[in-house]
Amino acid sequence: MNEQQREERNESEIKDVINTGFSIPAKYKRLAKAKIFPFQGQRHGKFYEQKKVEVFYLIEKDFVITVTVYVFYGKWEGVK
Repeated sequence: MNEQQREERNESEIKDVINTGFSIPAKYKRLAKAKIFPFQGQRHGKFYEQKKVEVFYLIEKDFVITVTVYVFYGKWEGVK
């Protein structure tokens, strides 16, 4: 994982998504949540207002296991 990928997917943000994000559809008995964060910055030379982080995870016993994290940049209206 390179520096930019680590920046896009930090641990505190992933925890925040799992704890306070909104549920989204997931397959294979996984759970998934998403959250939109203000971004107001540039990525690959283009300005984006927001960043949406989607976390797909499992809960086994007392552990949350993160399976996949997706990060999208853009602007979402009418979404929690």
